[in-house]
Amino acid sequence: MTATMHKGIFFDVDDTLYDHLTPFRGAVQEVAQPADSFPYEAAYHRMRYYSDRLSEELGGAGAAAYGEAVREMRVRRFQLALAEFGIALDEKQAEAVQRVYHERQFRIEMFDGARELLRTLVEAGHIIGLITNGPEAHQMNKIRAMNLGDLIPPERLFVSGAVGWDKPDARIFRHVNEATGTRPEHSYYIGDSWRNDVVGALAAGWHVIWFNHRGVKPESDHEPHHVAASYKELGELLARLGCV
Repeated sequence: MTATMHKGIFFDVDDTLYDHLTPFRGAVQEVAQPADSFPYEAAYHRMRYYSDRLSEELGGAGAAAYGEAVREMRVRRFQLALAEFGIALDEKQAEAVQRVYHERQFRIEMFDGARELLRTLVEAGHIIGLITNGPEAHQMNKIRAMNLGDLIPPERLFVSGAVGWDKPDARIFRHVNEATGTRPEHSYYIGDSWRNDVVGALAAGWHVIWFNHRGVKPESDHEPHHVAASYKELGELLARLGCV
């Protein structure tokens, strides 16, 4: 069987393989100390919105070259997001939130069932990999923290900062097809972000599984091929699709 006859099944990283809300909640709690009723999940989604928007303004994947600008962007996203929920952070406080958030991102626990599903897909003979936005060193540190080296070889780890295109740019998905010998019609992408994962993979002609474990609403009229809210659902779906 040639590589192009195998299915290519690729995953996002942040908030798809592990709970990205956990380091956010911990950082905000430690520094800002909001009330117990603070809506962490809603604030987290706004932080990710500002992160995407400000990163795009800096030039996307190429922004890794602007070291100081990226540091300022990461601080600013917390100020903008938390301000919407009544928390005004000065620059020093926002820097502290970012610092704690960064430190906690490497204390990663994968979602229940995630590692087991990856192993099952690898054992089934599929081409498994990761596609993630961000600076190469930063994202690779997260991937190493998940200890996935026995499941996914380095040549199937695609980080926008190294590749040169950010999701949702369809070119990053086309690059993955070229690099792995897969075809769009045989490629699946699993991710939580509507803007980056669903929209981008659809534009590249891939099959899209929206990992909507937070129960958020679609942001446009794009239509993912499938939706799963947990790794149990995802495993059952992939079984129905003949992947396991």
